[in-house]
Amino acid sequence: MDWFSEKVLSNLWDKLMSEKLWETIITASIKITVILIASWLAVRLGKKFIKKVFLMRMRSPLDHSERRQTTISRLLQSVISYAVYFSAIIAILAILEIRIAGLLAGAGIVGLAIGFGAQSLVKDVITGFFIIFEDQFGVGDYIKINAAEGTVVEIGLRTTKINGSTGEQFIIPNGSIGDVVNYSVNNSKIYIDLQMATDANFERAESIIKKYLDTLPKIHKELVTVPVFLGVQNVKGTEVTIRIAAETLPQQQYGVARTIRRDVTKLFEENNIPMAHPKMMFYGGVNGNEEGRSE
Repeated sequence: MDWFSEKVLSNLWDKLMSEKLWETIITASIKITVILIASWLAVRLGKKFIKKVFLMRMRSPLDHSERRQTTISRLLQSVISYAVYFSAIIAILAILEIRIAGLLAGAGIVGLAIGFGAQSLVKDVITGFFIIFEDQFGVGDYIKINAAEGTVVEIGLRTTKINGSTGEQFIIPNGSIGDVVNYSVNNSKIYIDLQMATDANFERAESIIKKYLDTLPKIHKELVTVPVFLGVQNVKGTEVTIRIAAETLPQQQYGVARTIRRDVTKLFEENNIPMAHPKMMFYGGVNGNEEGRSE
């Protein structure tokens, strides 16, 4: 090993064993650790505070939309996380004696260079802002956007997340959101069709169904009004289709419809009112004579 290499190694060893260097490293490590812990606590406490504030607002006598409060609450929690962690990164860079002003100036130049390529990001953020501001839909709503249909689980300034009915999750950039169908804003309506035999006593069936429908609002709180028996909807062959209309709270119509179908079918059986069922005709010939019978 030549003289120059020995001198370089000697100087490097002296710097590594320098008391000032280790004092700087230990001090910086302590400061960075404190900043990270303080940032974590600030985010955690901030999220709890936001949850508590919005929970109190929803419990107040004023008419606050729960879905809107939930949406804004989650958005503010995301914003506070970004703000605190960004501030923590700036503070850590300052401790490491990295020139922040130079980085920001360089970032400004780079930002200007890529600005034209970030138009979609800007569009996502602006669209996300107006979705929340106009309350187009909120967390917990059941919506349909293009091919995505399901329950909204998160609305950010850039993307919207939807959980589908079979477990899939759709992550949609806000800028690509076009027509939105929201099934959770207004009450839901449904029509329930049942098939009776043509030889059934229609007046008796109507009386039984109406008495049954009058009892439903006391049992099912999802119903807004008493379901209405609309009468005969269609007649085809040996079948008479009768229709019942019901109005429920948003997205509660399917369970109510299943209950009504089950109960009306049971009532028809108990009162000997024949339901329609398919009939098959059998044709055969004996000694050239054609006979037919139905089942």
